[in-house]
Amino acid sequence: MRHRKSGRKLGRDASHRKALYANLTSALIEHGRIKTTAAKAKEVRPVAEQMITLGRRGGVHARRQALKLLRSQDVVHKLFSEVGPRFVDRPGGYSRIVRIGPRQGDAAEMVYLELVDHVAEPRQPRRRREPEPDVEPEPVEEQAEEEPAEA
Repeated sequence: MRHRKSGRKLGRDASHRKALYANLTSALIEHGRIKTTAAKAKEVRPVAEQMITLGRRGGVHARRQALKLLRSQDVVHKLFSEVGPRFVDRPGGYSRIVRIGPRQGDAAEMVYLELVDHVAEPRQPRRRREPEPDVEPEPVEEQAEEEPAEA
């Protein structure tokens, strides 16, 4: 029985789940917004917000704690130099989940997990192909080729 067991297993063992959380958190910090399933986003959100809290805190110990989970010096540097200072005045709630509908293949609920100050670039509307104008092609004059005379 699962009574009072917290957290989702997501069909993975513990080490795989930990790696998934680390990778999704790194991608969120690096890009500002990620597209994932609702279940994964709900599980990753507290982990990501804890990393941003470490980035706000600064200091060597906080940096080492973040590096322990994220395992990428570049992502940790971005967390402490760009992302953390942006949220200094905010007392939590650094990310949001925006639902975008079911996935085509298996109808899993898809969401954007994004930082609250993320500004999404406007999407360009799909261009429709312009219909070809109804112009008749000009007739091509055929040139008569002379056949070589046989000797």
